[in-house]
Amino acid sequence: MKKKTLVLTENFPPMSGGSGRWFWELYSRLPTDEYLVVADDIAGAFEFDKSHNINVIRMPLSCSEWGFKSLLGLNFYFHSVRQLIKIIKDENITHIHTGRVIHEGVIAWLLSFLTKTTYITFVHGEDVETAATSREHNLMVKQVCKKAQAIICNSHNSANIVKRLSYASDNKITVLHPGFDEQKFFPAKHDPLFKEKMGWVDKKIILTVGRLQERKGQDKMIEAMPALLKQNPNTLYVIVGRGECKENLECLVERLFLQNNVQFLDEISDEEMIKCYQQCDLFILPNRTIDNDIEGFGMVLVEAQACGKAVVAGDSGGTKETMDIGNSGLVIDCSKSEIISAALNDLFSNESRLQKMGLEGETFVNTHFTWDTHLIKAKKTFAQFNV
Repeated sequence: MKKKTLVLTENFPPMSGGSGRWFWELYSRLPTDEYLVVADDIAGAFEFDKSHNINVIRMPLSCSEWGFKSLLGLNFYFHSVRQLIKIIKDENITHIHTGRVIHEGVIAWLLSFLTKTTYITFVHGEDVETAATSREHNLMVKQVCKKAQAIICNSHNSANIVKRLSYASDNKITVLHPGFDEQKFFPAKHDPLFKEKMGWVDKKIILTVGRLQERKGQDKMIEAMPALLKQNPNTLYVIVGRGECKENLECLVERLFLQNNVQFLDEISDEEMIKCYQQCDLFILPNRTIDNDIEGFGMVLVEAQACGKAVVAGDSGGTKETMDIGNSGLVIDCSKSEIISAALNDLFSNESRLQKMGLEGETFVNTHFTWDTHLIKAKKTFAQFNV
């Protein structure tokens, strides 16, 4: 039987989110007979797995407690390790790639003692930053990183966090930026039928795509709308995504009487989402740091630029690495709504600059962030560490 690498990740389609899409795009481009994905068994997984030819095994990989002090956490690790030992033996697994340090990396760390299987782990920035706030989790991350053959960070910012927290040094760290599919994300002509269908006719569309959570900053963009509307009364802020903050955001919209100027889209297809990128006027990820929770990279900023759109992002985490700052996009303090509204009013007052930024962004990301470029770097990284 051919030797395989096991990819252990809770975040994998049909689960939405940037890291899940990253793993899908990467491992779907690698030889299917050399990789086995073990992913969370969530609603829609069975139907999704019938649509592709990747080798996927589904098992429960979600737990509300990730520490060893909790009986729930201990039980989760015990059952996960027991299931995976059988998979490692049955599938001739020689290496493991883990989607995060906690909790997938912890599982691989335990497996390394029991089965002598080597592993590497991916780091997204916010995962290790948040883990550092808990003494127990901090110790767990240190052990996982110490035993790992390599640590793949999604940005230089994430790599700097790993080094600052003394989890690993340069000789073990590789930076591998996520990418985008240039066959799907590209500029498109004005589409009046789509705009009519969406209720976007004669409106300036500001778009955000991302999970509805506090650090993504949709609330601050909503708070910026009244000042923005004074100069640009036909502006519509479109929010694509799902998450725990949906109800709070809807209440904020009502409190500011913005029902006609903010649109929530959480039940759209990938094709419709791409059209949103292509038909909007400006993309913003108004992210900010909440406690130690940061934006690791910001794939959506890359995707928006690929569609020829100027982008604006908050000054948190690795967002600076997604763009050619000043030429294809802006990085601003998105913790203050007045800074957001001022920046967007300034951009909308100069249409030629907005268009030029979109063109610059398309060139920039096609040079640096296609999945083909990403795949070449990933293969080199895996070969370097013999994984």
